[in-house]
Amino acid sequence: MSRIGKMPVAIPAGVTVEVASGNVVTAKGPKGELTKVMHPDMIIKVEGSEITVSRPSDDKLHRSLHGLTRTLIHNMVVGVSEGYRKELDVVGVGYRVAMAGTQLQMNIGYSHQVLVDPVPGITIESPAPNKIIISGVDKQLVGQFAADVRKKRPPEPYKGKGIRYTGEVVRRKEGKTGAKKK
Repeated sequence: MSRIGKMPVAIPAGVTVEVASGNVVTAKGPKGELTKVMHPDMIIKVEGSEITVSRPSDDKLHRSLHGLTRTLIHNMVVGVSEGYRKELDVVGVGYRVAMAGTQLQMNIGYSHQVLVDPVPGITIESPAPNKIIISGVDKQLVGQFAADVRKKRPPEPYKGKGIRYTGEVVRRKEGKTGAKKK
């Protein structure tokens, strides 16, 4: 039995979860609404304030989907009740970010400004010139958008300049020694 899959998902107050035919799971809460189609073989039941996920057999496909389905439903419930957020730090001399309307305007060492448009379901904030906060209800969407913003200027190993997650440790390399060969 899957250790993760057999754990029930608790539904907090203010959140409603519905399972329609075809395993279409809809979660509604104070932060928003998410709908996801789960694999049709999985057995999803809403019992009181808990959601249980079970599998019809022990073949390899069902075992692999068991924990995945439970985790996806858990992420939906947490997203509509609390939401997800990623924080990014911009490190470098002259590197700064600001909001220009709904766009994120970044000066990150290129000859031009980099503009990033938010995708639907994502909120971007820039409380300081070197800080970006990305938040939303969909965990996958928030993480992917944060990775796309970080990809505009990933941290480099020699001086550590670039965009990194808050708390991320960048391994530093030693530069050239400058010794000349004869």
